[in-house]
Amino acid sequence: MCCSGFLKIMMFIFNGGIFLAGAAILGVGVWVKVDSGSLLGLVEDMDGAPSGLSQLANVAYLLIAVGAVLLLIGFLGCCGAVKESRCMLLTFFSIVLILFLVEVTGAVLLLVFDGLAEDLLGQLEGEVKKSIRKQYGSTEGFTALWNATMEEFTCCGYKNYTDFEGSPFFNEQGMDVYPQTCCNQTITSGECNTFEAEHSNIDGCLQRLLQLIEENAVIIAAVFLGIAALEIAAMVVSMVLYKQIGNKA
Repeated sequence: MCCSGFLKIMMFIFNGGIFLAGAAILGVGVWVKVDSGSLLGLVEDMDGAPSGLSQLANVAYLLIAVGAVLLLIGFLGCCGAVKESRCMLLTFFSIVLILFLVEVTGAVLLLVFDGLAEDLLGQLEGEVKKSIRKQYGSTEGFTALWNATMEEFTCCGYKNYTDFEGSPFFNEQGMDVYPQTCCNQTITSGECNTFEAEHSNIDGCLQRLLQLIEENAVIIAAVFLGIAALEIAAMVVSMVLYKQIGNKA
């Protein structure tokens, strides 16, 4: 009886962690979805983006789905332990196992992403520049989205300031004016011109995004490892409880 009570407490601890992780991931997914100034919005709005890269725009839905599943399994684990329901515990174990296998597959894909990043960015470059030179300065939503992205990531264009040459903004401003984010404000006295933009050497936005991901790779890996550890522990405890309940019957 004492052992059974301890296992139930362990189930609450494990599932509490999974539930909180699910809530956090769900919150991030919702935030990304409603954040109109994110890079995902640029990918989604870009004309003729490569099919593989255009799916980046669906990452918010993926985060929401993963968060919702984690919330569900946390609920099933707690209820299964309290009610001593073998059906709920088995359902809980099955869902956690499937989710764990999906996470392992995703981790493997992330490990090989570094080798594919350069090729993927090469595919994206032409389409991004085409969109900028066609819409920046003439399409209000597209222009605002780029401005918000460049301010948030402290970046300029896709690779550098030259991406804006030939755009409606560039032509209307006298063909020697770039967005203010393309210039280092410490050396810019007025409008951002060619000389100041060239010497500012501001990073491109997608390159900056990759840098941010690389800089936080350890934190991301630690979070996923923590979730995986909780899932393994919860699966073990749920199976022990499942067998104990079966022996009582």
